[in-house]
This record gives sequence, structure tokens and C-alpha cells, in this order.
Amino acid sequence: MPKHVLVPVDGSPQSLQALAFVSEEWDDARVTLLHVIDPVQAGYSAGALPTGSEEWYQEAKVEADEILREARERLDTGGEVTADTEVGRPAATIVEAADERDVDHVVVGSHGRQGVSRLVLGSVAEDVVRHSPVPVTVVR
Repeated sequence: MPKHVLVPVDGSPQSLQALAFVSEEWDDARVTLLHVIDPVQAGYSAGALPTGSEEWYQEAKVEADEILREARERLDTGGEVTADTEVGRPAATIVEAADERDVDHVVVGSHGRQGVSRLVLGSVAEDVVRHSPVPVTVVR
């Protein structure tokens, strides 16, 4: 049974399912919630105008705080819960966090894309599974 679980959250139904899974399976584990702000989502406007990028980041930070607040409320565990926000490519940042934060398990939600949509859009969950230094549970 894991003692310290990393749960990446993005506010999607899939990440909420990951929270429910952790609550049901490991209700006494220490949990680290992680929201990754992806700078690619800023688009071209943020790169063109320095003030635009700062405004975009502030909005993303407010959204991250709200997502983490909701995740804390939904997580029903008796263990310690911490919440962090990082900036970077989601999969790489999640793997790096798993390595640096001394977690022994990652639980990630997946959109369950297949075929062409997975090839075009990529799969954060798949990248995490392939590169994580600890076991990963994918929840769909």
C-alpha cells in the first residue's frame, strides 16, 4: 500500500475520478496534489506581448488555485494533503515531481483517447506511465 501518492489534477472529470480512486483505495495515504500550468496554452498572444504573458500567467494561477481547492474538498482521506502548482510540460513535470517529492505511487486520470486523436493530441498519462520512477495507476 502506498504511503505517499501524487495526484495530478487539472479540473477534468478524469482527474476527479483519480481523486475518488485514491480516497477509496488509500484513505490513509499522504497525498500531494499537483496542478501543472502549461505555458503552451498561453498561445501566441502571450509571447508577443510581455504584459499579455503576465496577465495570462496570473489568470492561470488563479485557475490553478481554484482547481486545487476543489480537489482538496473532494479528496476524502485521513492522511496529510499538500497542494502544489508547477509550470512546465505536464507529463515531464509530473514525472519530475514524482522523482523529487519522494512519492511511491502516482494516480493519474486519462481521457482514454485512442487512434488518431491520441497520436495528434498525445497522452500525458501514457508519457507519465513510460517515464515515472514509481508505479502509476491510470484511472479512466
